[in-house]
Amino acid sequence: MSKYRIAWMPGDGIGNDVMEASRIVLDAMKFDAEYVHCDIGWEFWCKEGNALPDRTIKALEGTTCGLFGAITSKPQDDARLELAPELKDKKLVYFSPIVKLRQMFNLHTNMRPCKSYPGNPLNYRGTRLSNPSAEDVLVDQVIFRENTEGMYGGIEFHPVPQSVYDALCLNPKMKPWKDKGLENVALSTRIVSIQGCTSICRQAFEYAKATGRKRVTLVEKPNVLRETGGMMTRVFRKMAEEYKQFGIWADEANIDAICMWMFKNPQDYQVLVAENMFGDIVSDLCAGLVGGLGFAPSANMGDTYAVFEPTHGSAPKYAGQYKVNPIAMLLTVKMMFDWLGAGHGGGGAKEKDMATRLESAIARVIKEGKVRTYDMGGKNTTLEVAQEIAKYAG
Repeated sequence: MSKYRIAWMPGDGIGNDVMEASRIVLDAMKFDAEYVHCDIGWEFWCKEGNALPDRTIKALEGTTCGLFGAITSKPQDDARLELAPELKDKKLVYFSPIVKLRQMFNLHTNMRPCKSYPGNPLNYRGTRLSNPSAEDVLVDQVIFRENTEGMYGGIEFHPVPQSVYDALCLNPKMKPWKDKGLENVALSTRIVSIQGCTSICRQAFEYAKATGRKRVTLVEKPNVLRETGGMMTRVFRKMAEEYKQFGIWADEANIDAICMWMFKNPQDYQVLVAENMFGDIVSDLCAGLVGGLGFAPSANMGDTYAVFEPTHGSAPKYAGQYKVNPIAMLLTVKMMFDWLGAGHGGGGAKEKDMATRLESAIARVIKEGKVRTYDMGGKNTTLEVAQEIAKYAG
């Protein structure tokens, strides 16, 4: 019997390509796992009206953790148009399955490392270098993004119901919206809690403490989002006092300002913590600093379960061509090994070693520069890159 049961969720588009690449590496490393295929994604929305079928939720409950490829998500109107004809009159509402997974399994922490590797022909501003060297390695950041609340909580209205408007009218600023006609108004909510803010800030500070990083930066906008941003800021400041004794410097930046400062001085930042939407935004910026989304892994972690996914999308125009860079997916596998190595699912030293071996193999292939996908200026396929990495990791 295999030690682990891994929920295998290719999803949409290139999700299948990069998951196939990851299997090459997992098998070469003799990872002791049973892979449980789970239906998820746009295909199942179109055919069944549910991008996360109940059978998948049930299957996940019997697994150690999940590996996920990529998802296609579209605006509500487009989603309805692509439903099977027999489903179009059922008033179905599309909801991102990965967001639903995060909320159903309380995967409260989204961790997104962004790291430059020696030899990457894309420097920290995305400019191709003819002779990349170790001096070009300027970025080693980790973003902690709150994963279940904020702007991505999924509580929205269109049109705005009268009862919702009446409740909001405790604030006189609501009156102009009534004048526009509630049928003409759409409303999205940004809801945060003390518990959610405390959890994500704690994760960021604890990570900094454990890894010897000395700077934690809050990314928010409390000067405009005074209540929600204000709550996050108060929690962060209070917690920062606890960690002064460990030599950790805590500072704050508005979401707009950090996009400039990180572009100018990316090497200055080490750990960043943010609400759901702001974390999504700033982590894509970080990915751009290290060569693009082809190098950007992530982990959705709860107290007892986790789903690991690269941060890139499904890129349907490349699906099945085996053209895209698999390194983000393989770094995501490395994060799964880290999580197992920390004791989850009964893992330990062996999985920690596997994480180290895999990252070393990835770094070696990048530095050697002999096998590269198109984004790095090469002509190799997704699977050829995976095979080269597997050669050193196995």
